[in-house]
Amino acid sequence: MATQLIQIIDLHNRQAGSLTYWELLTATAHCPYFSTFTPMSRYVAFLRGINVSGQKLIKMEELRKHFEMPGFKNITSYIQSGNVLFDTKETDEAKLRSKIEKQLAAKLGYQVSTIVRSTTNIETIIKNNPFTFIEKSDIRKVYIALLSDSPPASLHKTLDAYKKDGEEFMILEREIYLLLGSAADTKLSNALIEKKLGVVSTTRNLATMNKVLEL
Repeated sequence: MATQLIQIIDLHNRQAGSLTYWELLTATAHCPYFSTFTPMSRYVAFLRGINVSGQKLIKMEELRKHFEMPGFKNITSYIQSGNVLFDTKETDEAKLRSKIEKQLAAKLGYQVSTIVRSTTNIETIIKNNPFTFIEKSDIRKVYIALLSDSPPASLHKTLDAYKKDGEEFMILEREIYLLLGSAADTKLSNALIEKKLGVVSTTRNLATMNKVLEL
């Protein structure tokens, strides 16, 4: 490692001033240090159904410890609904989800369905919110159901019959944007979404989605 660092410093001292960014990038591609370097990305694991109605109770300190797995760094959590942030080099969400679910099942003794999204993806999810027209006086709030997969378009209308007056929703790929007067009273629950669309679903309000990007 010391030799590799010397190579990098020497390259910078001798060439950086005369090379463009892309030329420097090409030159460092042949350095052993840079050829094996993989940047980390920030992810959020959204856990389904913990600390709800007295079920699957777990303290966030304990939950964070369970995320101390090889390849996971900078682990933190946000509120009791189960939102755990971490850095990793792994980019396959399916592998991350499987790894987390197996770890939690082993540590807790029960299954905890998990949805994983990168913070980059979350930024896009927030940007795609179709309900930005809501007035401040409107008591309805935006919630986002995060899905394990994109449901077939043929199933989208199966949720229409369960909307109450004033409720709206829109399905965009792996998310359902919900405009609800009360998340507690709606029929558009995670259980219904999972039954009708055949996917795993966990829901967060828009404020939580924005907050995890700040952590």
